[in-house]
Amino acid sequence: MSSHHSPPFEIHVHGDIRLRDDVDYPHIQEALKPLWKYVGARSLIDAAPSHYEDEPGIRFDPKERLLQMCWTLEGDEDFRHAIDEACMGLNDIAAAGAPIEVSFYDLEFDEEEAGPDQEARDDFVMCFVGPTPAAIMQVQRDMLVQDVVHLMERHFDASELGEVVAAIDRLFTNRFDALVSSMQLGKPPRGSGPAGGHGGPRKPRHLH
Repeated sequence: MSSHHSPPFEIHVHGDIRLRDDVDYPHIQEALKPLWKYVGARSLIDAAPSHYEDEPGIRFDPKERLLQMCWTLEGDEDFRHAIDEACMGLNDIAAAGAPIEVSFYDLEFDEEEAGPDQEARDDFVMCFVGPTPAAIMQVQRDMLVQDVVHLMERHFDASELGEVVAAIDRLFTNRFDALVSSMQLGKPPRGSGPAGGHGGPRKPRHLH
C-alpha cells in the first residue's frame, strides 16, 4: 500500500541543537532540506513557521549558535525517512550531541466513535544527533541515567544509586568499544601514517 493511503498524522518535532561556530544559515538549510522538501516548501524560511502560531517553528539563534525546533506539520509514516535524513545532515554541523523528539498524533482517530478494541496510532520517536558517535552516545547515556535515577529515587536515596550509574556506564563503554573495533576493521594500523581528522571518536565522559 502506498504511503499516501496511510492515515494522516499531526507530527511535532522538538529539539535544541548547538551548532559549530563556522555554520551559517545556508548550511542549516541544506542539512534540513529533507524536512522543508517534505512539506513542499521551496526553502527553509518558507517551511520554518509551525502549523500552530504559538510555536516558534524552526529558528536559529546565531549568538547562542542554537538551532531550535518546536515545529508541527501534517504528514504520513514516511516522515520517519525525512527526519532520519535530516539527522544525518545535522550530524555534519552539530557542535555537541542532542536529542530530537518526534511525536505522531493520529488525526483520524475519534475517541467517541472508536470501538473498545480500537486505539489511536499515536507514536513517539527519539532521535539523536552529534558530531561523533561518542557525542551521541554521551547524550543517550545522560538521558538514560536521568530517567533511571528519577525512577529509582522513589525507592532509594540518590547516594545509593552509584552502582546503578556505574553499570549503565559499563554498558555504554562496552557498546562504544565495540563500535570503535568495528570502525578499525580494514584500516591501517595506528602510527602507520599521518594522523587525520580528530583521530577517531572519543570515549564518552562518565559522570561520577
